[in-house]
Amino acid sequence: MKGIGTSTGVVTAPACVVYSPADFESFKPGSVLIAVTTTPAWTPLFSLASGIVTDIGGPLSHSSIVAREYGIPAVMAVHNASRTIQSGQMITVDGAAGTVTIRG
Repeated sequence: MKGIGTSTGVVTAPACVVYSPADFESFKPGSVLIAVTTTPAWTPLFSLASGIVTDIGGPLSHSSIVAREYGIPAVMAVHNASRTIQSGQMITVDGAAGTVTIRG
């Protein structure tokens, strides 16, 4: 999948799809956070995430800025990520190339 790389780095880890704050407790530390978008309320998950992938957003979006602050790879505008990727799937996020690859 292709999007906009907004925070450099490469990580391979399990995905965790989160749709709303009601899903926060299902997030497993070290997972790649997959979301439609994020807001400041989502910031606590960033300290636990190994990477971020969102359906919408760009270099100045909340997700991008916070990912850069935490030094974790991020890819935004992967239009169907939250509907295509399933929690638990191994994925590789390349924040420089703007790619997300499902590994299994």
